[in-house]
Amino acid sequence: MALALDFTAPFEPGIFDFLAARAVPGVEEADGASYARTVRLPRGHGWFRVYWDGSALWLEQELEDPDDAAELLRRVRHLLNLDHDPQAADAALGANPLLASRVASLPGMRLPGCVDPAEILIRALVGQQITVAAARTALGQLVALSSPSRLPRDTMTHFFPTPAEIAVRGREILRGPQRRIDTIMAVAGMLADGSLLIDANDTEESLAAKLLPIPGIGPWTVGYVAMRVLGSGDVFLPSDAAVRNGYGLLRGDTLAQARTIKAPELSRMAEELRPWRSYATLHLWRVSGEGVTP
Repeated sequence: MALALDFTAPFEPGIFDFLAARAVPGVEEADGASYARTVRLPRGHGWFRVYWDGSALWLEQELEDPDDAAELLRRVRHLLNLDHDPQAADAALGANPLLASRVASLPGMRLPGCVDPAEILIRALVGQQITVAAARTALGQLVALSSPSRLPRDTMTHFFPTPAEIAVRGREILRGPQRRIDTIMAVAGMLADGSLLIDANDTEESLAAKLLPIPGIGPWTVGYVAMRVLGSGDVFLPSDAAVRNGYGLLRGDTLAQARTIKAPELSRMAEELRPWRSYATLHLWRVSGEGVTP
């Protein structure tokens, strides 16, 4: 049986496209209206699928231990930002002349969360300075290190590798600049031995204090992790190429012109979008992905 998930309308289903573009083969399956994955829970293995039928959200699941149901539901709600009331964010962003038409056509945009904070940090590090497609390929290769699920479903046969699994054999798989590999391996080791812990109890400030001293981690990674792990609604990433391109395209620039925009200009533009800059970021990412003006 499927469980109907409650949320404050409207619901903009573009979050499924975001997750689908980043879905790791063997672990996740997704399309424009659904997302599914394997998941480790406190008492055992499981999988879930959440899908949008045009008016309602539905959750299907299979768990080794039924007592994990409440924890799974908590994670799914965080992943899809279901406790967010989009009306305040839409009203504020819709008052901005640059974003007004986008917000009107895409009301109820949600901030993608996560089901595992350590996983999101690893994924962010792998994806630094490469395309989403290239990151997905690299993450798919890491699945060779991971454990199989005792509840496989369709193509979802494995879990995302744990920090400990990456710390042991990650160098056999990871490719790219040595500095990035060193950072991933160092972070995986710290997560595995408990010397680094990130979770929903952190703040943006505590995340920065934990992550910025690690060589190879900068403000972009901290901001992205804050968005996905903490659900922070007021993060802006002025150094992000997709943010820059989306802003330029939205104001009518060519892509070549957009690429000349500097981070300080983006930061100044975003000041009036507080405290909803994360949601503005999602709109700019969407414009950049479409490659067109509204």
